[in-house]
Amino acid sequence: MNDNYGEQIKNYRINLGMTQNQVAKELDVTPGYISNVENGRTAMSLKLLIYYSKLMGITLDELVGKLEPEYQKSAIDNALWDAIKTLDDEQKEKLLATIKIWQK
Repeated sequence: MNDNYGEQIKNYRINLGMTQNQVAKELDVTPGYISNVENGRTAMSLKLLIYYSKLMGITLDELVGKLEPEYQKSAIDNALWDAIKTLDDEQKEKLLATIKIWQK
């Protein structure tokens, strides 16, 4: 994880107006654990990252993409693919035509 991992985790918590105690209770960990994560002394397990992203109302891709910039490319690709899958064939053709215009 990058150097700002703990700080970004803390910012998500603060932006939702939650205390370390509230987050700790929701994740079934101690407030000290949350403090250690936010201060960069420990990293969350994948399981806790999944629960944390749900608690924050974001996807794991969004969370990891913001924590690890090199991951963001695949997160964007996945989000784009998910959006494209919902289109009908006519909409896909229009999208493809638009992309070709952008590429010129």
